[in-house]
Amino acid sequence: MMKRTLIASVSAISLAGAASAQVAANATTDLNLRTGPGPSFEIAGVIPADGAVEIERCIAEGAWCEVSFDGQTGWAYSQYLTATVDSEPTVVYENYAPLEVTTVERNSLGGGLAGAAVGAAAGALIAGPVGAAAGTAAAAGGLLGGAIGADAGIEETTVTYIQDNPVEPVYLDGEVVVGAGVPQGVAVYEVPEAPVQYAYINGRPVAIDPETRQIVYIVR
Repeated sequence: MMKRTLIASVSAISLAGAASAQVAANATTDLNLRTGPGPSFEIAGVIPADGAVEIERCIAEGAWCEVSFDGQTGWAYSQYLTATVDSEPTVVYENYAPLEVTTVERNSLGGGLAGAAVGAAAGALIAGPVGAAAGTAAAAGGLLGGAIGADAGIEETTVTYIQDNPVEPVYLDGEVVVGAGVPQGVAVYEVPEAPVQYAYINGRPVAIDPETRQIVYIVR
């Protein structure tokens, strides 16, 4: 009887461990690590492009996942995370089941994480290079000739102007990444003698290509 009970206990522990197993993933672009599952939560750090994370759990009805990166735990937007399914890199968002990611309901989160899911009122960012590592990166075009990020030709004087002239912040559903599109309803502002416009979105000043309305640079 004792042996049977011991085996049953070990099996239960094994099943519990399997249910809470972490899933390895990588960021497809520089990705904010936030203190909670939403764009209004503070940015605790940045996961670099190709940075390796361990996914702890994801919001069942959303795109936010709690991850561990370099000894720090926070929340990242899963449209910009990929994990491996059948030897193929797969975008984590909307693939929680095949990846066997642990999911939770938002309203089950404690510590103030269940609320503060603001952002949808002003619209949503248009997904940028979703799953770039999986070969689905979107091409950027327009005024800057397709150059984005560090190669976008952003002058130091432009960055200084954006920092010194803050504008009304806006919160959009999604995450601020290079290549993401800013919806037409969001006001953007001119930078004198510069080929970009700018806005303050989800807690970050960003430079925007006025033709494509894509984010081409994030001021960090």
